[in-house]
Amino acid sequence: MHEADRIAISLVGVCFLSVSMAGCGGSVSNSTPPVTMTASVGASSLVVPQDGTPATLPVTVNGATGTVTITVSGLPGGVTEQYSAGSSSSAYNITFTGRATLPAGSYPAVVQVSAGSQTATANFTLVSAVVAKVGSSTDTTMGVNGALKQFMSTSFQVAEWDGNYFGGSNATALESTLNALGPQHIRLQVVSQGVAMSTNTGTASDWDFTIMDQTVQPVLTSADHSPEFQIATAPAWMCFSNGQLDVANHVNDFATYAANLVRYYNKGGFDWGGVHFQSASNHPITWWGIFNEPNGNGITPQQYVTIYNTVVPAMLAVDPTIKFSALEFSDYGLGTGDGGDPMIWLPVLFAPPGSGGLNAQVDIVSTHFYSSCNQSDTDDALMNTVPVFAENVSYFYQALQTNVKTNANLANVPVWVTENNVNADYQGANGMSTCNPNQVFVDDHRGTSAFFAAWRPYVFSQLGKVGNQALYHWSYDADQQYGEVDSNGNTYLSYWVDQALATIYPSTPQSPGPNILELGATDTSTVETLATQNADGSVTIMVDNHAVASPGDNNGSGAPRTVIVDLSSLGTFTSASELSINAQSSATSAPVAVSVAPAARMTVQMTGYGVTWLLLKP
Repeated sequence: MHEADRIAISLVGVCFLSVSMAGCGGSVSNSTPPVTMTASVGASSLVVPQDGTPATLPVTVNGATGTVTITVSGLPGGVTEQYSAGSSSSAYNITFTGRATLPAGSYPAVVQVSAGSQTATANFTLVSAVVAKVGSSTDTTMGVNGALKQFMSTSFQVAEWDGNYFGGSNATALESTLNALGPQHIRLQVVSQGVAMSTNTGTASDWDFTIMDQTVQPVLTSADHSPEFQIATAPAWMCFSNGQLDVANHVNDFATYAANLVRYYNKGGFDWGGVHFQSASNHPITWWGIFNEPNGNGITPQQYVTIYNTVVPAMLAVDPTIKFSALEFSDYGLGTGDGGDPMIWLPVLFAPPGSGGLNAQVDIVSTHFYSSCNQSDTDDALMNTVPVFAENVSYFYQALQTNVKTNANLANVPVWVTENNVNADYQGANGMSTCNPNQVFVDDHRGTSAFFAAWRPYVFSQLGKVGNQALYHWSYDADQQYGEVDSNGNTYLSYWVDQALATIYPSTPQSPGPNILELGATDTSTVETLATQNADGSVTIMVDNHAVASPGDNNGSGAPRTVIVDLSSLGTFTSASELSINAQSSATSAPVAVSVAPAARMTVQMTGYGVTWLLLKP
């Protein structure tokens, strides 16, 4: 408990008049009743910056007789007070000075006034405010040599349960909603009956592109017309009974299958069993992912090298212009030695070709991040995974740079996160959790609630700062755990979060993203801040509140935060606006920016989980 300081000030006493009067039948005594002392404060809450900038609370005391003593109770450590007299005999000031050791948040406090036997109190809330001071220089230690070159995208799982999303009468509206999201290189993960080749009899019935093209064709006409097609798994006839690819006996068959996919979409098709198979679209597919999460699908690192080094040359022989995503890793447990540890996989993949490493063309290395596989995990646990994502991406770059001298295929290869969401669990047999078989599966609505409005921008910022160059949502049309829209195309809050990130931070090969400005914040544990500057001199400040209200919260509301953005190093701006997404935001319509007055220090107040962008124009 904070030891209260106090002020004692002597006041001129108030005289009381007592009068005796005689009258018929007796006497009358008349006296002035004692004055009741009152105390009031100038504001119900006082914002105290963590950077030591003082904040003054006016106190007014009326009706005091004698010496006035003022104390404050209820304050935590990390704040100091100074007392002084004001401009009149009833006015006083308490000046508070905070520091970063005072945790951000709100603290109910009481001003206690005494004078002789008189007492009075007044309540107020002290708000410890995070301060983010923005510098005028690019921080070249962040991003890609100081640039935020991370684009946003989304994903479709192409299978019988999802293959006809665009098949209804509202297909045009569904494509329009997808386009408005602003995704680049939309990811297509083809599994189950979506796989176009089912058997190997040499007859035309071996191939059927119906389910696959119900999604692929509309996506080819959408956004940038350049999806990333992930050849997620092999046709069933190439696999063991458990669905895992028989690498020893069928890797060349898998390469032939992949080459025919390239022919189908890029080179006028192919003939099989006397029938010609050819994509209806004029848009080719440039980006191809080789296998999905091999570490979770029975493939060893050495087997993956064999698959990649066999499949990629076969596809390039058909179309030498195409590009490849390697690994598509189920990433967890950095340094633990378990099945999701990239420290087990990357040294094998990135070894010199002569020592068993990848010797085929690598254009990107991809990985996947989820914060949980258990709906009962707390908000706090999920938020704490985000910096770990950034550590893993940093390790990917470290491994690439370490091996580039001995493996030229790795030169200038970026990292993409091609799957990302809150919870990776899904319903298994009899309604049970797949990740936790003894637990009934429950949709984790944190994928579409206000929690997501804090979580995804936090992920975006942390990954962008360590040089990640693409962040993909998993998946586009799904339930409240996973989706950006539902099966009818109705938007969730997650859609607007991702659209805002794609719109505010555009990054293309022709127009790389904005520069990341130097920034120092007094609190990085509950608030994420990101400052960027565009080529036209405009500046964007992201303030993300991921503060958890209670350690046991699960899809809670978050704790309030006040953040002061210090822009004094950047000069003046002619206009500013503020765009927020939080629990009060609509899930069915886009958030709207509101004009605010630009200033050297601008305050952002957040009632719980959410994100706010300050958009400043010179």
